[in-house]
Amino acid sequence: MTSNAATILLIDDEPQIRKFLRISLAAQGYKVLEAATGSEGLAQAALAKPDLLVLDLGLPDMDGQQVLAEVREWSQVPVLVLSVRAGEGEKVKALDNGANDYVTKPFGIQEFLARVRALLRQGQVGESAPASVSVGALTVDFAFRRVTVDGQDVSLTRKEYAVLAQLAQHAGRVVTQQQLLKDIWGPTHVEDTHYLRVVVGHLRGKLGDDPSQPRFITTEAGVGYRLKS
Repeated sequence: MTSNAATILLIDDEPQIRKFLRISLAAQGYKVLEAATGSEGLAQAALAKPDLLVLDLGLPDMDGQQVLAEVREWSQVPVLVLSVRAGEGEKVKALDNGANDYVTKPFGIQEFLARVRALLRQGQVGESAPASVSVGALTVDFAFRRVTVDGQDVSLTRKEYAVLAQLAQHAGRVVTQQQLLKDIWGPTHVEDTHYLRVVVGHLRGKLGDDPSQPRFITTEAGVGYRLKS
C-alpha cells in the first residue's frame, strides 16, 4: 500500500472543516471518509478499517478523548487529534490516551499534510520494529545500540541512549515527558521533568543539535519531544 492510496477517516462535527480537509486530502490522492459524531466515527473506524483517523475532541455526542480511548481498546490505527483545545493538559491527556500527534486549530494545511504523511509512514511499518532508524544525518542502530551522526560514532550514556531510542522508535510522533520518565526512570519519577531536560540537553550537545534550529529533536513545549521523521 502506498501512502497516497491510504484511507483517512475525518471525525469532526464542523462541515466546513470536513470539506476543507476532504478537498485537501483528496488532492493528495487519499480516500476520505467522514463522520460528524463520535459514535458514527467509531462505527466507521471498525467497519472501514481506515489507515489514519483525524479526530476532533469537541464532538456533539461524546468527548473525543472517549472516542480515542475506545479506539485504542481494539486498534493501533494512527490517530491525529485536530482540536481548538490548545491547553497543555488536553494535549498530554490525548497523547497519553494513545493519540499519535496533536494539531491545534487554526492550523496550516501544509504542516497538517506533512504530519499525515509522517503518521502514514509509521502505520506502514506495522507491528515489526525496524532494525535501525535514520533521520537525516542521524542513525540509531537498535541491534548494536550504535548511534552515528554523519557516519561518526556518538558515545552516549545509558540514559541518553534510552531517551534517543524511545524517540527513534516513535519517529515523527510526540513522546510525552511522562511517558519517557515512566519508561526510563520508573513510575515514581513521572514528575521529575528536570532529569529529562538535563539528559535531552546533553543529548542535543553530543548530536550537534541546536535546539533553536533543531535537525533532529524538537520540543513540544510543556508536552514532550519529537524526533523528526
